[in-house]
Amino acid sequence: MSTDDKRIREFAYQIWESEGKPEGQEARHWEMARKLAEAEALAPKKSPKAAASKAAPKKSADAKPVPDKTLNGKTAAPKTKAKPAAASKVIPPGEKAAEKKPRAPRKPPAI
Repeated sequence: MSTDDKRIREFAYQIWESEGKPEGQEARHWEMARKLAEAEALAPKKSPKAAASKAAPKKSADAKPVPDKTLNGKTAAPKTKAKPAAASKVIPPGEKAAEKKPRAPRKPPAI
């Protein structure tokens, strides 16, 4: 079995599982998986050099911050992307999400 066949098999299995493991859909799942594997094989691959060049350069201890022109010469705070809270927990199809109990309000400290 070639590497391509193994990858198609993996994709087909993932599709089958994601649809709730239906019976009689093998041909459709296999075709979808074949197309995914083909697209994956045609996608440009990043070389290790390209990945390393995109990494942020290391700063030395005596390096000065570079001013950001968009903020009138002031340095900008580093930007971070926040993930939505729901992104941390993925619930498989057919399963219910566990409902959280509301927290009790905190009592003010005794004086």
